[in-house]
Amino acid sequence: MSILNRLASAQNRRDEVPNQQLAHDLAIKKDEAGIREVAEHLWSKEKAIQADCIKVLYEVGYIDPALIALYTDDFAKLLKSKNNRLVWGGMTALAEVAKVRPEAVFAHLNTIKTAKETGSVITVDHSISALAFTASANAEYSEVIFPYLLKHLSSCRPKEVPQHSERVLPAVNTFNKDDFVKVLEKRMEDLNAGGLVRVKKVIKQAVSIV
Repeated sequence: MSILNRLASAQNRRDEVPNQQLAHDLAIKKDEAGIREVAEHLWSKEKAIQADCIKVLYEVGYIDPALIALYTDDFAKLLKSKNNRLVWGGMTALAEVAKVRPEAVFAHLNTIKTAKETGSVITVDHSISALAFTASANAEYSEVIFPYLLKHLSSCRPKEVPQHSERVLPAVNTFNKDDFVKVLEKRMEDLNAGGLVRVKKVIKQAVSIV
């Protein structure tokens, strides 16, 4: 029986529980053949199947990102889709892959930046994570990516500063933490009380990095 029969759309379900259960089973069993079948159907002609498949894959990535790293090129290709669900789903998957295969994600840096500049709110959110985890891998990636992340933090909407500063935090290290803190301190005047609490916590975490 095809693994696709377990997708939410195949069961006429509108919730995501079947997809999450399938992802959990695939990840726990490290079912590479099953994951490959799901990945192949990212290119189905049926939008519902595509949406289910990217959901399953990034849910697998939440549990074990190494299991979806093989499909990094596919996720990057989704960033150019006209279907917003596939764009932000692909970016979500890339953010997980970046934790284990940053070099694979770095290869698609320009595509990620383009999708961030033109994408939805959720696409932007996950692009920050994808870039931050990639930048955290080594000095070369950090030198290229971190200034871009700082520029984003200095110009993004005030309500985005708390969450995005939290997402950038994995890329902060001993060498760049001062620049990071300076940008956040400058943005604090734009924030409401709740945002200030979160950003102050991020600054505290950054300052403590040794």
